Amino acid sequence: MTYWGQLGFQDACSPLMEQIIFFHDHTMFAIIVVLTMVMFMSIILMTNKFSCLNITESQKIETIWTIAPAIILLFLALPSLRLLYLLDETNQPLITIKSMGHQWYWSYEYSDFLNVEFDSYMVPTNELNLGDFRLLETDHHLILPMKTNTRIIVSSTDVIHSWAIPSLGLKVDAIPGRLNQLMMYPNRPGIYYGQCSEICGANHSFMPITLEIVNMKYFVKWLNTAMNS
Repeated sequence: MTYWGQLGFQDACSPLMEQIIFFHDHTMFAIIVVLTMVMFMSIILMTNKFSCLNITESQKIETIWTIAPAIILLFLALPSLRLLYLLDETNQPLITIKSMGHQWYWSYEYSDFLNVEFDSYMVPTNELNLGDFRLLETDHHLILPMKTNTRIIVSSTDVIHSWAIPSLGLKVDAIPGRLNQLMMYPNRPGIYYGQCSEICGANHSFMPITLEIVNMKYFVKWLNTAMNS
């Protein structure tokens, strides 16, 4: 178990998501402290009968309320900048996937292997099986191995789309004529759902993303079947 898992983040699906959760809690702690101080001072001012209305300025108070916000912003800025650099960090990937956005579906290409590419369309509501999620299920899942550095290269063939899976902390714009990339390292197997997060047209809400994380043995077996089909 990772250090953040020992702190209670073991439910996070990737190290990147662990860091996002940590920054969320870090920010909430600062907000609660500021809110408590403001409420305490407001109550004191409203209930104190010995306030002097003739005092118009105080250099000490002005110094405090100028320095205190700067310290709070620094308290938030440092972990925020660290997280931004982590989001852009690119390790040596073992697998590279190319994802292309279309109106209105996604196509995937396993660049490291021959003849492994497919289109992924949303499953219509009348064809859903028991337990499937409406507007999130696709006919072909993007299958990747767990605990493997994977690079996703994202682009588009028509308009701007956005490839996003919130539970893994992944989101990147798919821009025509430009290649964007992101790294992922899923900790555990499962099926993760996402959607296009950019308003890309009339069927914007009908181009979901279904990512299936499996163990390496199953992935190799699926890959052999896909290459031979």
